[in-house]
Amino acid sequence: MKIITVCGMGIGTSVLLKMNAEKALRALDIDADVEAADIGTARGAARTAQLVLTSEDLVEELGQVPAKVVVIDNFTNVAEIQAKIQDSIA
Repeated sequence: MKIITVCGMGIGTSVLLKMNAEKALRALDIDADVEAADIGTARGAARTAQLVLTSEDLVEELGQVPAKVVVIDNFTNVAEIQAKIQDSIA
């Protein structure tokens, strides 16, 4: 499984989300390749991913992608990330 974590500018917040998504995936015992990206890079990367994790305000900017887009409200809340990943692949 390929997952893209997305923030608006730069890469700092998406790296934070990537690290917490990896913790959530370990807890779920799911093997996945998680990649951090800014919104521009994410548009292309999401074409080969199964999931995109991002904030509500970036969903529209991301546009139409074949990956399932999952909104994360708190990038530091591993429990939220874990629950939303689990719901999205169930």
